[in-house]
Amino acid sequence: MGSFKDVVGHKDIIRYIQNAAREDKVTHAYIINGARGAGKKMLARLFAMTLLCERRDGDPCSKCHSCIQAESGNHPDIITVTHEKPNSIGVDDIREQVNNTIQIKPYSGPYKIYIIPQADLMTAQAQNALLKTIEEPPEYAVILLLTENADMLLPTINSRCVMLKLRNIKETLIRKYLMERLQVPDYKADICAAFAQGNMGRAITLANSEHFNEIREEALHLLQHVQDMEISEIVEAVNRVSAYKLEITDFLDIIMIWYRDALLYKATRDTERVVLKDQMHYMKEQARRSSYEGIGLILESLEKAKARLRANVNFELVMELLFLTIKEN
Repeated sequence: MGSFKDVVGHKDIIRYIQNAAREDKVTHAYIINGARGAGKKMLARLFAMTLLCERRDGDPCSKCHSCIQAESGNHPDIITVTHEKPNSIGVDDIREQVNNTIQIKPYSGPYKIYIIPQADLMTAQAQNALLKTIEEPPEYAVILLLTENADMLLPTINSRCVMLKLRNIKETLIRKYLMERLQVPDYKADICAAFAQGNMGRAITLANSEHFNEIREEALHLLQHVQDMEISEIVEAVNRVSAYKLEITDFLDIIMIWYRDALLYKATRDTERVVLKDQMHYMKEQARRSSYEGIGLILESLEKAKARLRANVNFELVMELLFLTIKEN
């Protein structure tokens, strides 16, 4: 896990955490909010390690007994809340893992730290159960709520937590990390950094993906030919895309970047800021053919498709509707 020195970006949040630890000004509850892959879990674990590190100098030393326990995942005063249901954290999960144990004092350190990944999946009942604990916590308790969408939490929880928002990381820093740390070739680092859109975890996943090039080519082939496709060919395209269900976000993001590029070029004629530079011939034609309203409708449909897939709506139906919207606009 290392130290804050190993973290790329998020300097303001790191500085805040270090100052809070050094000056002993730690609040009882924090929300760490950011997209999937932005580094929420890593920052939460480093935060916990910093608070429990025996050196107490604002950065985990990785050498003391507490840091060694934390890095091995066996620290008794760092509790990560789990849940069996994939899309829901229930009231029993919170009661059994947080409320019923929080009154037990820390075993060895000055703090007892609860990390709740995917906290925005908590049901209303679970949130209300947690709210009682946040309102009257023991002095040693620190609760870290990790969310992709903090607005899913009750306003009463949001108002009682310190919000730490993870911002996008500069593309140049991501590219440098991929090349220097992961030994990714420069041409591949360029593509992964551009597609990651400021998300380091995403960039690393793409760099390590065996299927990313396949997914990219499938998406670009669709975009190049969708205007001329018959309905039967669109159904066939959906069947091919179903092979990438587990990586469908990458597929949809490639389409989204295509249309953002087209919109950017249509509005500015600037080719320097286009991500898919090797597609400029098609991009210019797209910008000429589609109206601003049409491109806007496609981008809106892509967001709706992502939301529907997260809600487990039928995959084939979602994709067919999306492809038809793309064809019509």
